[in-house]
Amino acid sequence: MAGNVVVADQGTFDGIIGQPGIPVIVDFWAAWCVPCRMIAPVLDELATERGDQIMVVKVNVDENPVLAARYGIMSIPTVVRFQDGQEASRAVGALPKAQLLRKLGV
Repeated sequence: MAGNVVVADQGTFDGIIGQPGIPVIVDFWAAWCVPCRMIAPVLDELATERGDQIMVVKVNVDENPVLAARYGIMSIPTVVRFQDGQEASRAVGALPKAQLLRKLGV
């Protein structure tokens, strides 16, 4: 995981996504999920390239099932863009970088 990626849990999540003005990209993932491991380098790259414009956050759904349920995460990886604490867009699956960026609108 890149140094620019923040790990969130149930206790820190709301404070992180509620930061005004900065898009927060949240990766809902699990360690056993092969597609999650496939998309991880793409998100690390995004955090490195655009770390001054966006925040990339990872939430392990096995360790944070309440958050996964709260956002209706049915498949992983699910990547959600939050703006000012509200869900703005969502992408499901291990998508190529260009397609992920289009779906998320970043």
